[in-house]
Amino acid sequence: MLKLIQVLNQHNQAVSTLNFMKKSNQIISGDESGSILIWSSNNNTQWNCSQTIKGHINWVNCLILNYNEDIFISSSSDNTIKFWIKQNEWICQQTITDHTSYVYQISLNEQQNKLISCGADKKILVIEYSEQSQKWIVIQKINVECYGIRICFINNNLFTFQPIQGNLMHVYEMNSVSKQFLKTKDIDVNQGQEGYTLFPQQFIKQKQLLVNKHDKYVNFIRITQKDQFKLEQSIQFGHNQLYGQLSDDGQYFFTWDRSNQEIQIRTYIEQ
Repeated sequence: MLKLIQVLNQHNQAVSTLNFMKKSNQIISGDESGSILIWSSNNNTQWNCSQTIKGHINWVNCLILNYNEDIFISSSSDNTIKFWIKQNEWICQQTITDHTSYVYQISLNEQQNKLISCGADKKILVIEYSEQSQKWIVIQKINVECYGIRICFINNNLFTFQPIQGNLMHVYEMNSVSKQFLKTKDIDVNQGQEGYTLFPQQFIKQKQLLVNKHDKYVNFIRITQKDQFKLEQSIQFGHNQLYGQLSDDGQYFFTWDRSNQEIQIRTYIEQ
């Protein structure tokens, strides 16, 4: 059973994204005004804000952490992507300004040396970390016909992208010769017109399962051998204002949607 233990109310605007930092026992959250808050717990029950960062000047759309949790990356409707490092406090190390409109989801590859982003400017950026310059550098710009708000690395050489319109999810693979990502296949999903951001694509490596929201549907797509994609289950909700997350092991799926206005929990059962 779920039990409410605390309400955190130090954000002044709508909260748009939240991540648990498991190594340091902290929470990181972003909001509509561009603020990023770090929350710390000393006894695992009560959380207090330990740092407030005025990181952006518009919505924080996505926050991601690297495996070591010593870098986090934020994307925003102020058209920027920012890289943050931990010193005494979190500070901005670098800002990418190549997008010309809102930047939605960002995703790191398995090797943690490439980042992809999608924006309202109908562009996907591939950004690579250079050991030589110790900077993140845009190495590829992919133009798309219809912009999307969901993108996710499956492994180092493969990522998925969901346009806001239509019934197809796109798959991009790295060409072994040019080292550039090219669209190689389309995966059938439900027909839809996406109206809401947030609820990022999520890939659970342990189950080889991709969660992809599109309009009123949440699609569960299995990646099989030879990088084949199989739509295993599609759950329809009553409204496309829908937010959710799979647990890290893929066992539980948590959602909230405008129609029900309640938190729902589903559990994974192997067929």
